[in-house]
Amino acid sequence: MQGPQPATAPGIPYGSPQQVPATASGMPYGSPQQGPGTYQGAVNYGFQARPMEFPGGFVPPVQNQPTMDRTIWMPIPPSIPNCPPGLEYLTQIDQILIHQQLELLEIVTGFETNNKYELKNALGQRVYFAAEDTDLLTRICCGPARSFTIRIIDNLGHEVITLRRPLRCSSCCCPCCLQELEVQAPPGTTVGYVVQNWHACLPKFTIQDEKRRDVLKIIGPCIVCSCCEDINFEVKSVDETSAVGRISKQWTGFVQEMFTDTDNFGISFPMDLDVKMKAVMIGACFLIDFMFFEHGSNKRQRSGVW
Repeated sequence: MQGPQPATAPGIPYGSPQQVPATASGMPYGSPQQGPGTYQGAVNYGFQARPMEFPGGFVPPVQNQPTMDRTIWMPIPPSIPNCPPGLEYLTQIDQILIHQQLELLEIVTGFETNNKYELKNALGQRVYFAAEDTDLLTRICCGPARSFTIRIIDNLGHEVITLRRPLRCSSCCCPCCLQELEVQAPPGTTVGYVVQNWHACLPKFTIQDEKRRDVLKIIGPCIVCSCCEDINFEVKSVDETSAVGRISKQWTGFVQEMFTDTDNFGISFPMDLDVKMKAVMIGACFLIDFMFFEHGSNKRQRSGVW
């Protein structure tokens, strides 16, 4: 004869794991929590189908629903006055790691697919998930020089940062039409720009605020190529006399570097840097990735591998 069974919530079978919010009674703020999925169509990411609410086919996750791969999300920080919603996470970190997801369809067919990225803190907790939103024709015709929209979402499924890159000439011989990227946080509210500066031999960029006032400079190496080591883009003050941070393209191994465009980046910045400028630095990392490292299909063509 079995004894009385513990009561369970309606519709939840006994023994099923239940998620407890990080702010629930008895659990201190900052405890790790299981996060939701990421992007519709991505492998092992659980999303509920609500495609009509977001453009580009993006559908948000459901809070307190664990991912199939047991991804740990960074705990949800409290709201901060005068901070764009969703950027509160950036007040608690001084570095962020960006991992581009491997796309098997792109490797097999050679056709460029929409890029997807995980953004993590130093503890390996996911802070954001980013997904490119461009059409197939644009990706095929323009390749890495294409215009794009990248949507960055938090663990509540809210789109907190939008990156927009217009179509511009990719040749350094055209100083009148250099690369530019607009950063919005939240979507629809511009917080800054990343503007390419013409230079004879160095990749240089300026980080600007919403009023297009220069805030920081980014200076890359003369040759944006290396073997078995990271490639660093230094973030400096406007007068270029003091170091502020760094954007690093991390070496991922010969096979991955040669035959794919799946890249890893690290971004470091001062803890007390304005969160809006931290968001713009994240945008600068994506622009640098597309300009210098998104050439997987070209690599396969040169090597004869398809």
